[in-house]
Amino acid sequence: MSQSTYSETTVTAIPTRWVGPIRFSGNAIEGEFDVPLATYETPLWPSVGRGAKVSRLVEGGIVATVVDERMTRSVMFTSESAADAHRAATTITSRFDELAAVVSAGSRFAQLIEIHPEIVGSLLFVRFAFRTGDASGHNMATQASDSLMSTILSWNLGLGYGSISGNFCTDKKATGINGALGRGRNVHADILIPHDIVASTLKTTAEKTTDLVVRKNYVGSTIAGALRSSNAHFANMLLAFYLATGQDAANIVEGSQGFTYAENRDEGLYFACSLPHLIVGTVGNGKHLEHVNVAMERLGLREDREPGENTRRLAALIAGTVLCGELSLLAAQTNPGELMAAHVNFERGKN
Repeated sequence: MSQSTYSETTVTAIPTRWVGPIRFSGNAIEGEFDVPLATYETPLWPSVGRGAKVSRLVEGGIVATVVDERMTRSVMFTSESAADAHRAATTITSRFDELAAVVSAGSRFAQLIEIHPEIVGSLLFVRFAFRTGDASGHNMATQASDSLMSTILSWNLGLGYGSISGNFCTDKKATGINGALGRGRNVHADILIPHDIVASTLKTTAEKTTDLVVRKNYVGSTIAGALRSSNAHFANMLLAFYLATGQDAANIVEGSQGFTYAENRDEGLYFACSLPHLIVGTVGNGKHLEHVNVAMERLGLREDREPGENTRRLAALIAGTVLCGELSLLAAQTNPGELMAAHVNFERGKN
C-alpha cells in the first residue's frame, strides 16, 4: 500500500459511561469495580447497572473463574500426499521441546504449550497454542509461528510453505475449534440470587428466567443454526468494554460465542455466563491511547503484577459485566412490553 493512500488520523468519539460498581469474587479478582462501557446503544448502561445492583445485594457477588488462557496461530504446509503430511506431523509433534525452545529464544513472554496437527489431502495444518503474558497475543503468536515454520521447513520433511495463517486458528471468525481447543481467556461468571431479590430488583421469577434461557437461548439459537453459542446479547457488553479499553473490537466475533445457563434452585436463581474464548489484553496495540490508559488505571490494571495477571483480571471484569447485561435483558424479556418500554424511556429525545 502506497503512502499516498493514508490520510490524517482522527479520533471517533463514542459515548462512554462508567457503570457499577459490580461486586466480584473468584480466582482472578475480588472487590467492587465500576466498569467503562463505550456504546451508542445507551440503554445498555442502565441495563448493566441493574445487573450490577443485583451483584451488590448478593454475598460474594459475581464469582468470576478464569480456567485457561492461550493464543493460537495455525500455519499451513503443503506436501505431495496425505502419507507425507502424516509423517511430517508425527515428526513435528515428537520434537515439541525443540520447537518450544525456538519460541522461548525469540520472546520474553511467548511460550509454546500445544501443537495440534490436522491433515486435509496433501495439506498439513498445524495449530500452535502459546501463553502470551498480558498481551492478547495476535502478533506474538504470528511472530513465533514464523520462526517455527522456518525451523520445520529446515528439517527437510518434504513440506512446502503454504501460509502463515491457515484459518484453523481461528481468528475473528465464528467456528467450533476455539471452543473445542481454546483460544484467548476461558472465563466463567456465575451468581446465586435469592428469590426475593429476583422479584424486587429484576421484577421476575427464577422459574420464568430459567424457562426463557432454555426456550430462547437454546431452542431459539438451535433453530437459527447458532455455532457453539447460546446467549441473548454477549456482543453488546463485549463491544462496549472492548472499545473503552483499547481491545481489537473484531474479536467479538468469536468472543460472543458463549453460553448462558440458569437453574431455578430452592435458594434462588442460579445464573451463569461462560465465555470460552475471550480475546483481550492489557498491553499491546491500542493500549497507549490516553483514554485507554485512564480506563486501565481506574480499573487497577496498570499495577506491577506477574505476567498475565492483569489480563486475567480484565477478563474476569468483562465476564462479570457480560453477566450483568445478560441477566438484566433476559429478566426484562420475561415481561410483555418491558424491553421496548425501557428503550423508549432511555432513548427518548436523543435522536
